[in-house]
Amino acid sequence: MSKGNSKVVTTNQQGIHQNLLHTVQRHLDHPSQKPYSEHTQQAFMHAKAWLANKTGRIILDACCGTGESTEIIAAMYPDCWVIGVDKSIHRLERHTGSGSNYLLVQADLQDFWRLARQDHWQLYKHYLLYPNPYPKSVHYKRRWHASPALVDIIALGGELIVRSNWQLYIEEFVAALSVANVASQCEPYHSSTPMTAFERKYWLSGQSSWQLVATL
Repeated sequence: MSKGNSKVVTTNQQGIHQNLLHTVQRHLDHPSQKPYSEHTQQAFMHAKAWLANKTGRIILDACCGTGESTEIIAAMYPDCWVIGVDKSIHRLERHTGSGSNYLLVQADLQDFWRLARQDHWQLYKHYLLYPNPYPKSVHYKRRWHASPALVDIIALGGELIVRSNWQLYIEEFVAALSVANVASQCEPYHSSTPMTAFERKYWLSGQSSWQLVATL
């Protein structure tokens, strides 16, 4: 699932989806068992090999797009190892930065998260910046917080930071985490320095950002 675009989110959904909490509980009770994609298994092994013999904390930048946010996070935390993951090789190939403490990989995030969980990764921080909101009510299960991936996100621990230009997305994420007894809240977010191209576009167009921060 990719990052969204700079348009204002429009939806036919009124408030938190009526089936969200039931769906989340079902995923918590019955974690995903689907087969892994081969290319993601290879990407995960590449990331694991890159981390081998390194000491320090791990930060995951999920849905990293072109890797702009990954590079910024790596500069913010020079003593950490930062891995940016995105499903699109075309977005990743647009990355022009460089740094010794971050790595970009192409992978299916649902599989990557599950593999990291099964390998007992424990994250220091976990960024999920402007994922595709899938605003149509009928597509709510495609949102990360309503997908089987939420179980793995929680298990990976650390501090989770989620941002969106759609307030309801963050409110739903807060509600989904509460089913697993994880406390968070939806708050407005702004900074003098945007971390992603979408964040920059949203703010330039006058839109607001919303954020949750949760300790998993």
